[in-house]
Amino acid sequence: MRFGKIKHLHFVGIGGAGMNGLAEIMCNLGFRVSGSDLIESAVTRRLQEFGVDIMYSHNAQNISGADVVIYSAAVPENNPELVEARIRNIPVIKRAVMLAELMRLKYGICIAGTHGKTTTTSMTGQVLTAGGLDPTIVVGGKVKSLGSHVRVGTGDYLVTEADEFNRSFLTLFPTIAVITTLELEHLDSYKELESLKEAFLEFASKVPFYGSIIACIDDEAVRDIIPKLERRIITYGINPEADFQPEQVQFDQFESSFLVRWKGKSLGYFNVNTPGMHNINNALAAIAVGLEMEVPLEVIRSALKDFSGVFRRFELKDEIDEIMIIDDYAHHPTEVKASLNAAKTGWKDSRIIAVFQPHLYSRTRDFFKDFGESFGDADIIVITN
Repeated sequence: MRFGKIKHLHFVGIGGAGMNGLAEIMCNLGFRVSGSDLIESAVTRRLQEFGVDIMYSHNAQNISGADVVIYSAAVPENNPELVEARIRNIPVIKRAVMLAELMRLKYGICIAGTHGKTTTTSMTGQVLTAGGLDPTIVVGGKVKSLGSHVRVGTGDYLVTEADEFNRSFLTLFPTIAVITTLELEHLDSYKELESLKEAFLEFASKVPFYGSIIACIDDEAVRDIIPKLERRIITYGINPEADFQPEQVQFDQFESSFLVRWKGKSLGYFNVNTPGMHNINNALAAIAVGLEMEVPLEVIRSALKDFSGVFRRFELKDEIDEIMIIDDYAHHPTEVKASLNAAKTGWKDSRIIAVFQPHLYSRTRDFFKDFGESFGDADIIVITN
């Protein structure tokens, strides 16, 4: 793969979620890759093992020799590397634009929505890999089975998260789009729910006429936009009108089992090693994508049973004297509630102690009341500073 005469790619904020995965893909494709970040981490050390040159500072000299500079939405426009690149007339592009360029060469399967993107993308990637489609996978979290945020495949498919933050997902052109949920989170990008709905409608409109949209209709806002989607729609959820529905759901610690019905027809039982009703919905989305891609049903069933999860998504860190320590990235009231409910339903006789670290001052302020109501399943709540 080549982008004209572009040979050297420089990533600003290379250790960030999504950025490091993209850097790894480009390195695997034969480009020279460099990057900068303020903090050394496991992901930056992994990239260095691949030969990526990383500077742990932000200054103008870091972009020496770069043909293009890539940055994420989290990097401010006054970053000295971006400023220097523009002075030198070096192309400066957002991460989402680079991802969109990769997608031009493949069929894009984009997982969008306020919640569940990382797990659903990981499950979907595992299903397509098991089905022999050899996809490239780009995930915001570190997938346990991959030991990485990415998988570089030689097949025709790119499975990726589509992040609505800063409207970056509008650069993508998916063949299949999954919409998990629609809820306000990034109030700096969307002031009200209607503007978020409009952005998702624009995203969904990029699906070609031969593609499909797979949507969770348990979510009221998703149901609201479906009549406006002029594409083939496949629905999932516990909603009785959904095409894919779970029945006879059972939770036993980390394992969840459920029967899947597709338009009333039984597809048999499925098992996933990720607790909580929200993860059953994530699995339904992966099942729907797999069947769209003509992956055999038994292969899908086996792939989901073997799915080992994503780091920091209800991850067991340790067990000491019958005390289980779970780490979860939940940083939105809905996610906190879902994670605690997963603990409550999976470990019915256990006491739950929730230790919560607020993620951002602005998010804590904007959703203060909702956060207060999200800890109902916890017996003891500890809030860190």
